[in-house]
Amino acid sequence: MASIEAAAREARYQLMGGWTKRKGFKAVYVGHTRDDQAETFLLRLARGSGVDGLSAMHAIAPFPVEDFRELRLVRPLLTIERETLRNYLRDQNQAWLDDPMNDDPHFARVKIRNAWPALEAAGLSKTRIADAAAHLARARAALDMVSEAVLARACCPSEDGAVLDTIALTKAPREVGLRALASVLMSVSGSAYRPRFERLERLFDLLAEGTLGGGRTLHCCRIAPAPRAKAVFGSGSVVVKREELRSKMRKNND
Repeated sequence: MASIEAAAREARYQLMGGWTKRKGFKAVYVGHTRDDQAETFLLRLARGSGVDGLSAMHAIAPFPVEDFRELRLVRPLLTIERETLRNYLRDQNQAWLDDPMNDDPHFARVKIRNAWPALEAAGLSKTRIADAAAHLARARAALDMVSEAVLARACCPSEDGAVLDTIALTKAPREVGLRALASVLMSVSGSAYRPRFERLERLFDLLAEGTLGGGRTLHCCRIAPAPRAKAVFGSGSVVVKREELRSKMRKNND
């Protein structure tokens, strides 16, 4: 079901991005509310996400489709609850469309929506959860600054990807190192989303332990020991290259 949700989201953003670009606009405004903020937090918590995944959705963010990176995604309603918005629309005699997937209990987000009464009875209100996501967003901003400093000395861009100094990367505080590694994978793969946290941690541990072997793949990237000609950081150098075939296959499957 997760793949169906992801495919539907990708298709929606592809259509919106194409229309927006043809019209010459620079941004897509979406109706995400505080409910969506809280639901996204719980969904990512269930998936084992780290600080990045759990931090709040930004009011202004890059467009989440590679083909439309020049666009921005704007969320002006993140502080408003869904029912408040719907009540306003009712008062204005304004109809809206509901996605049928929003009522399908097979989907994880719908399961969370159905569980809200029990969650709120336990003190986990949408406001509290959204506030927690906002706190983590501030922590994320601080970590971003430190991660950039680590990458400045542990990453060397190349014509087909990047070369990493695994010693400098893995000697950094773990959260900072993980974020820096995710940033490189996103940049090389061209993905708007970070790798799954568990898989990212496994790769990070292999780099830290020096047990990468012949190499691994993650996030449409190939991570492998650098050949001597590219070992700019010495024996701890690894190359990160985009796997074109895997990227195309994932895009086609989506």
